[in-house]
This record gives sequence, C-alpha cells and structure tokens, in this order.
Amino acid sequence: MSGAVADKAFVAEPGAILGTEARDWFALLKPRVISLVVFTGAAGLVVAPAHMNLFVAAVAILCICMASGAAGAINMWYDRDIDAIMTRTATRPIPGGRMPERSALGFGVGLSVASVVLMWFATNALAAFILAFSIVFYAVIYTMWLKRSTPQNIVIGGAAGAFPPMIGWAAATGSLDVLPIVMFLIVFLWTPPHFWSLSLYACKDYGRAGIPMLPVVRGARHTRHQILIYTFVLLAVSLVPSWLHLCGWIYTATALALGLGFVACAVAVVRDRQDETGVSLTNDAPARRAFRFSLAYLFLLFCGLLLDHALVVSH
Repeated sequence: MSGAVADKAFVAEPGAILGTEARDWFALLKPRVISLVVFTGAAGLVVAPAHMNLFVAAVAILCICMASGAAGAINMWYDRDIDAIMTRTATRPIPGGRMPERSALGFGVGLSVASVVLMWFATNALAAFILAFSIVFYAVIYTMWLKRSTPQNIVIGGAAGAFPPMIGWAAATGSLDVLPIVMFLIVFLWTPPHFWSLSLYACKDYGRAGIPMLPVVRGARHTRHQILIYTFVLLAVSLVPSWLHLCGWIYTATALALGLGFVACAVAVVRDRQDETGVSLTNDAPARRAFRFSLAYLFLLFCGLLLDHALVVSH
C-alpha cells in the first residue's frame, strides 16, 4: 500500500490513527539509531567539568533522545517514496501502510519543538541551539538535500549524528571546549566508513532507489579505499585527547586497540576477493564484519572515555 493510499484509508476510518500500533510509533523514532546517539550525548554530559543535578541531567538526555527520534520521524516521512523501493526499509510504518504520512510529519515536528523548548528551559540556550541545529541538519540539510544529490551525502551529513557529545557538554557547562569538539570529530569521521561498509552490500538497494551512495556513483573499489583512508584518519583523531592530555591511559589504550581493529577490518574490505569492478565475490563478508565492528567501535571507545573519566574523578 502506498503512502497516499494509506492516508486515504486512515481518513476514511475515524480513530484509525489511535489504532496505529505503539511499535509503529516507536519504529518511527529509529530506536537503534537513538541508542548510540543518546549514549554519545550522555558521554559528553558526564565528562564535562561541571556538577549537574541528576534530574536536570536526565531531562537533558531525554531531550537528546526526543530530538533524535523526531529527526528520524521527519526523515521517514520525507523518504517514504524511496523506503518503499528498498528491501531493508519497505516494511517501515509509512511505506508499509500502517501510518498516515501527515501524522508521521506532525509527530516529528511536534517532538522536535518540544525537545528544543524543554532543553532550553531545563539547561541553557547554547545546548538548545545546538540541539535545534542538529535536527535541522539531519532532517533538512541531509535528508532533503544531500542524501539524493551527492555521493558525499554521508561525509557532510555525518555531522548531524556527531552533535550529541557537544550538546551534552553544553547542557552541563553552558559552553564548549576542545574535548567535546574532538568527540564531535570522532563521530563525524566514524560515520563514512560505518555507512560505506553497509552500502557495499546494500548497493543494489541504493541503486534501485536512485540514492547516489559512493559505491553506486564511484564504484565498489573506490569505496573500499575510502573506507581504509577514513579509518586511518579516525585512528589519528581518536588519539588527539591523549596527545592533548585530556584523558588518561585507559582511553588511550582503548582508542589505540579499537582504532587498529577498525583499520584491520578496513584492510580486509580492501583485500576482499573482487571482480574487475570491485564487486565482492564473497557476498561482502568483510564489509559486513566491518559494519558490525564499527557499531561496537563507537560504543566501546566512549565507554573507555567514561571509564577513564571515572578513574580520574575517583582520585
């Protein structure tokens, strides 16, 4: 059922919006994306050099969660046409015909406004501004412009998911410093190899939908080498907090081990058995492993930062 047919069905049946299953509203928020976004935002808040009331801290983290979900809902509303074409997204609430398009948009916009206003009243204007900018960046700049217009969509658009550490820090301190900016850069540089690993084995899906992901436009071989380059740059930037003495040995050891692991995954992606065009002959097994490792990488890296911070505070 198309989105337009779904809308007619919901209009024809009063109360059907209320009948939309809770799991569909939840799916609209992109919960798997939210979990990592909220975690990096919470990390920025925790390592900030400021004492913050636990209730206010919880509200700030809730606002980051709301904003991320809101941006995801607007993204699903706008991408409903291509989501219906791609295998991995065809069952989402809107293309699946389980939710009206207008309801999804209203939900996303309303949640966006609520998250920014609440952040402003609970913390400060700087945190609220960065939060608002991150929503606009993802929902408008990335979703409505970059995603369908350039193979650099993930490179530039990656900034949207990199703001939470800065938001968390700003919520706690009302200002920014070097460490949250480096945390931003880490997430920013992590995003391309993370998504390009996925796009290598989802290339046909992106091609059918007309999305100019790097493997579609420049080919698989070029994408493999870009993944490797970015993992090396990411390794270097992840060690900047150590070089600037902003953290201790726990974070340094974690960043070094994880960074080398990510580079090893990228090397395996480059060395994967390929045909003359760079298309994998192994069903992109190394790319799938690199994608899974990238998820663990970001989580464990920020865990190392939090553990390092906890050790410093305890002493």
